[in-house]
Amino acid sequence: MAAAVATTQVPLALHGLTKEPPQIPRRRDVLTNINYYKDPGDGSLPMPIVIADNTVKNERPHIPQQTIIHDVTGEEDQYTLDNHGFQFLRHESATKTLQDFQDEEHVKAEYYPESIRLLKEVTGASRIFLFDHKTRCGPSHWHKLGKGNRSSRGPLFRAHVDQSYAGAEFVLRRWFPDEADELLKRRYQIINIWRPIRPVLKDPFGVADGSSIPDADLVGASIIYPADRDRDETWTILPPRRAGTGTGMGMPAHHRWYYKHAQRPDEVLLVKCFDSDERVPARRAPHSAFEDREYEDREARESIEARALVFYD
Repeated sequence: MAAAVATTQVPLALHGLTKEPPQIPRRRDVLTNINYYKDPGDGSLPMPIVIADNTVKNERPHIPQQTIIHDVTGEEDQYTLDNHGFQFLRHESATKTLQDFQDEEHVKAEYYPESIRLLKEVTGASRIFLFDHKTRCGPSHWHKLGKGNRSSRGPLFRAHVDQSYAGAEFVLRRWFPDEADELLKRRYQIINIWRPIRPVLKDPFGVADGSSIPDADLVGASIIYPADRDRDETWTILPPRRAGTGTGMGMPAHHRWYYKHAQRPDEVLLVKCFDSDERVPARRAPHSAFEDREYEDREARESIEARALVFYD
C-alpha cells in the first residue's frame, strides 16, 4: 500500500510586524500500515520470540492495519510521559557518530552517564539504572536474514511494548534480586531513550498514545533465551476493535499514533514501557517502525535506544 501524506499548517502567533515572517513548521501526517498481532482465536498464547547464537527467530503472525501516523512537528511539548506515555525533548549528545554508538565500551562509559543525567532532570527520579541498549543500522527485513541476524539489527515493524506488567518485574528482579521486594513497594518505571544517529526519513519510529489503547488490546508474549537466562515478557498489540468518530482521512480515532518527521539526533524521544503507578493515564506506550513510501529508497535508519529502570522515593 502506498503511503498517503496529509500536510497541515501549524497556527502561528505573530508578535509584532517583521519584514519576513518566521518559518512556519508544517506537519506531515502519513497514512501507512501498522502491523498488529494476528490472534488465531483458539486461545493459544502468542508464538514466543527465540534468541540464541546471535540469532532472533520471530515467526509470530501479524496483520497490517491501515493507520494515520500524526506528525508532532510544532506541537512536541503537548505530549508527556504521564498523559501519553512518551515525550519529545531537545538534547544534544556528546556522542555523534555511528562508529562510537557501535562501540559498547564507549556507549557505557560516555552515553550511559549522559542519559542518566537527562532522565533525572526530566523525571525527578531519585535513581536511574540503564540496563541495556540497542543500536540499529541494519535493513528493515533483518529478521529474515537467518543465522546471525542479530548483528544486522534494523527497525522492527510490529506494534509492541518491550515489557508487559509481569515482564517489568522480571527485569527489576533480574538486576536487583536483593532489593526487588523493597523497590516494588515504591513507584518505578522502565523508560527507553530513543535517539536518531542521523536525521530519520526512511522507516520512522512511531509511538502510540498509551491512553488510547486499553489493556484489553494487550497480549503478553514471551521472549526465550538460552538456558542460562530467564525469559522476558513483552506486550504484543491487537488491532483496534472499536471504531472511532473519524480523523478527517476516513480512519478510526482509536489507537492514536504519532511520530516526528525528519527527527534529528538532538530530538530525543522518551518512551515509557512500564509504570507501576496505576493512576496515570498512560502506563505504557506501544511503538513500531513504519514505512513511509516517499522515502523507501533512502539509506537505512540509524538509531540507538537505551533502556532504563527509573526509581522514585
